Amino acid sequence: MFSHVHLGSNDVERSKRFYDALMDALGGAKSWKDPERNRWFWAREGSTLIVGEPLDEQPAETGNGVTVGFTVTGPEQGDAWMRAGLANGGTAIEDPPGYRDKGERGQIYLAYLRDPDGNKLCAFHVKPQ
Repeated sequence: MFSHVHLGSNDVERSKRFYDALMDALGGAKSWKDPERNRWFWAREGSTLIVGEPLDEQPAETGNGVTVGFTVTGPEQGDAWMRAGLANGGTAIEDPPGYRDKGERGQIYLAYLRDPDGNKLCAFHVKPQ
């Protein structure tokens, strides 16, 4: 449904290290630097994540109520994603990683963290029924 997400950063090199680690935990992604602006792109499975200085040249701020979700293959990969984020400047938020009972949707694995700029991220997996 979505082609890309752009997250603002006030320290693009720090963000690059953080998102490189997350992408490695997910199995890798093609990455490249924008030749004209201070931002990085990661592409995987038809989606693109862009992290860089805001195009309006104002300081990056987080969006209240905004969460960017990353699909993981299961709790092992989700836990590795979380560890990679924490080891590279992320902050754990909300409940600890794990499955939650979501009624008719079944069991859903969720892990939440904030990136070094405060953007809210989630690792997400629906347990097969």
